[in-house]
Amino acid sequence: MKKYVTILILAVIAITFVGALYYLYEKNQEDPVVYQTEEPFEQTIVKKTVATGKIVPKEEVLIKPNISGVIDEIYIEAGDQVKQGDLIAKIRVIPNVSSLQSAKDAVSTARINLDNEKKNYDRQKALFDKGVISANDFDNVEVSYKRAEQNYKSAQQNYEIVRTGTTSGIGSAANTLIRSTVEGMVLDVPVKAGNQVIESNNFNDGTTIATLANVNNMIFEGKVDESEVGKIKEDLPLEVTVGAIENKSFDAVLDYIAPKGVEENGAIQFEIKGTLDKADTTFIRAGLSANASIILAKAENVLAIKEALVQFDDETQKPYVEVMTGDQEFKRQDLELGVSDGINVEVISGVKKGDKIKVWNQLKPAPNEIGQN
Repeated sequence: MKKYVTILILAVIAITFVGALYYLYEKNQEDPVVYQTEEPFEQTIVKKTVATGKIVPKEEVLIKPNISGVIDEIYIEAGDQVKQGDLIAKIRVIPNVSSLQSAKDAVSTARINLDNEKKNYDRQKALFDKGVISANDFDNVEVSYKRAEQNYKSAQQNYEIVRTGTTSGIGSAANTLIRSTVEGMVLDVPVKAGNQVIESNNFNDGTTIATLANVNNMIFEGKVDESEVGKIKEDLPLEVTVGAIENKSFDAVLDYIAPKGVEENGAIQFEIKGTLDKADTTFIRAGLSANASIILAKAENVLAIKEALVQFDDETQKPYVEVMTGDQEFKRQDLELGVSDGINVEVISGVKKGDKIKVWNQLKPAPNEIGQN
């Protein structure tokens, strides 16, 4: 029995020894690791975050009627340029039957009162001319007559306003002709001839007849995520790109960041606005989708390296690279870094132009590429 155990142990030792020799042989057949190197270069590095949104006019003016009725004629269409006071539309008043009857009854009542005051005035005037009544009594009668005359005139005007929407003597306070209140471009005409419109008053916004805006004063309106809003501040420069306008960007300045976020699809979004440079005369249609790159930091024509070349000390977390000193020989070189765009990073100190930096995390070639080589 002891003889078989001894033979088994010797066989295991022999197999282990042969396996170790084979492993060492295969290890010696592998090519030694040859590290590639890259050199620092000059580049402008921009650190930015992107917001999505659209281009809209800085101010839009909604033209609303001050009387209710039906659109009789429209004199403008979207895209037209208008000046302040230009005619936009004409409204035909469709009076309310109840209001019209009440106004008509008020005219009749005022007429009866006027006739009665006229008769009394004539009688008192005859007595005054004969010296029967005093001047003071006659003055009271005359005032009552003139008040009745004025009430009758007011009732007639009110009846005309209810029936037609306007009357003589009140200027533009109630008018069936709707005019532009500002100069600009017509962006939208949401009504057509024949549509009924409601007047703008304290209880109702009224029907919008046209939307006007100065298209030479446009802004970018977008939203940023809560993770980015802490990095931005007002007066930062923006680079706005419009999807419908290829190969062109527009300069803008961030001038508004919403103090309160709004939840959208489970994330908190903050509204931002940036005014586009007025010197650029390119026509941008209102409502076009756009992206704005918010420039957080910028370093022009600085010495830079790829961020993938940077390593970090396990204890201090300070950045460093390995610089070649000889054939596949490298030494550690601590760095002071500046602006990074996520791909390239500015090097303030630590390396100079011409240094060969070790690519420490280079990718191994795919098996098919090894076969080809």
